[in-house]
Amino acid sequence: MAEVKERHSLLIRLGLSSDNRAITPLITFSSLSPHGDLRYALTLFSTLPNPDTFLFNTLIKALSLSQTPSTSLLFYSDMLHRSLAPNNFTFPSLIKASSLSGSVNHGTQVHAHVLKFGFGSDVYALNGLAHMYVSFGLLGNARKVFDRMPERSVVSWTIMISGYAQWGLVDEALDVFELMPQKNSVAWNAVIAAFVRSNRFREAFALFHRMRKEEEVELDMYVAATMLSACTGVGALEMGEWIHRYVVRRGIELDSKLATTIVDMYCKCGCLDKAFEVFSGLKLKGLSSWNCMIGGFAMHGKGKDAIRLFKEMEKEMVSPDSVTFVNVLSACAHSGLVEEGRYYFCYMSEVHGIEPAKEHYGCMVDLLARAGMLEEARKVIDEMPMNPDASALGALLGACKIHGNFELAEEIGKRVIELEPGNSGRYVILANIYAECGKWQEAANVRKVMNDRGVKKVPGFSMIEMEGTVNEFVAGERTHPMAQDVYAKVGEILESIKLVGYVPDNERVLHDLAEEEGESPLFYHSEKLAIAYGLLKTKPGETLRITKNLRVCKDCHQACKLISKVYECDIILRDRNRFHHFSSGSCSCNDYW
Repeated sequence: MAEVKERHSLLIRLGLSSDNRAITPLITFSSLSPHGDLRYALTLFSTLPNPDTFLFNTLIKALSLSQTPSTSLLFYSDMLHRSLAPNNFTFPSLIKASSLSGSVNHGTQVHAHVLKFGFGSDVYALNGLAHMYVSFGLLGNARKVFDRMPERSVVSWTIMISGYAQWGLVDEALDVFELMPQKNSVAWNAVIAAFVRSNRFREAFALFHRMRKEEEVELDMYVAATMLSACTGVGALEMGEWIHRYVVRRGIELDSKLATTIVDMYCKCGCLDKAFEVFSGLKLKGLSSWNCMIGGFAMHGKGKDAIRLFKEMEKEMVSPDSVTFVNVLSACAHSGLVEEGRYYFCYMSEVHGIEPAKEHYGCMVDLLARAGMLEEARKVIDEMPMNPDASALGALLGACKIHGNFELAEEIGKRVIELEPGNSGRYVILANIYAECGKWQEAANVRKVMNDRGVKKVPGFSMIEMEGTVNEFVAGERTHPMAQDVYAKVGEILESIKLVGYVPDNERVLHDLAEEEGESPLFYHSEKLAIAYGLLKTKPGETLRITKNLRVCKDCHQACKLISKVYECDIILRDRNRFHHFSSGSCSCNDYW
């Protein structure tokens, strides 16, 4: 900018400060360069008696990227008042400004001007309009713009696919994708990512297999990252390993995002050692990579390892953020490290100036409640500087059930249902608590409220990957092709573990409003079905890796320990909260879960 001002003073001395051609480079640099000064550019512009369309376009673009994008529309109005006609470079910036400012009224007026001034066939303007309407949630308008395009670019198709996905209309996104005459990696990634974001992992895998089979499309870093996220969602280790090997073999650039996604995949597929190996081999470790690995240790109940890695991160002069401390506190909660959790809760604000948010308070409630310090956990909730969310209250509620504090559980249970009236799990826990202490009428009332509100219980399901295919089992269902064999195997397993001390939790069957229902719900919970299938399909002693959408129940936890002992195999189970590694009759959580 110092050089710009020197040149400006020279132009003044030469009498050229009002010359458009002479002043344009100075305004362009001042308004658009990261090292520029937009205010100075506006001052220069104000001295020009007859600015041209190029200069107006330059400042309209700069203002559309500023903190006040709607100001660009005022410049456009001034431009029209000076009888200057807009060109194809004018409208993309105006459309972007309308989108960023959230003004539907301005956006529709700009759309009208696009047509009025003859740019109804300009693909850049039309892409901008489609994207603008998507950002407003006006998908019908976006589709009209898209359908009327005389020529569509890859960007046009991607805008509509991603737009539908963004608003949860995944099937509509797939319909648009199927209309594409030629599908490249960008389009494939957009539609696969849509299914991944909607947790429709089975369909995401089907599309990925179809891409590899039908199209000559290279697996690039973006598709790789998307598919690794899908593998993470269902615990598909074999597919995740294949993608990782492909990335290495093809020399695909391992940027920070892709590297973190690989580490996350191994963490959430139960391969903590492999995750740490990949993490340790990264030449450049970004903050997200550190956070991911610390979070991996946390979900596996390796609290001391998580703290050790956090200290190493500080030695490497990487500044932590709020996510880092959520992971550290979560690690303490899952490992029963109460004093360490208290220390880092204070440390984050005193040393790093990070004020605790709801998530941090929630971790502290979880930490104290798991340890049986229910009143202290309640005190944390009462003294929070913000209203507690359902996550913090839910952690206390679950702990009250475990530790048998039914009076506090009743109070917290009612509060958490008020916060999340559509969450079936909240009703389930409160009804079960009433049943456990013999308050059958109250339990029935909770069930009635749940039914009256039309709240449906989330079905429990477990997934296990075999030979590259993810198999899903729902409690009590018999839709799997090998259902008859699986149920027979479950019967064999139950008889085997009874010989070494397994006693079904019959009391739970008697009064529980089970989260997983079906015939003999206790015996045919989804993880038991997945384990039975795994034992049928693997060699003796092979590790079974299972992902479950709900928290593993007490009965299944006990059964898994005994199955690992009787069948001499390791079972790595990822439930809604954490990992359980069953081996030789014990669990990595040490029954602290």
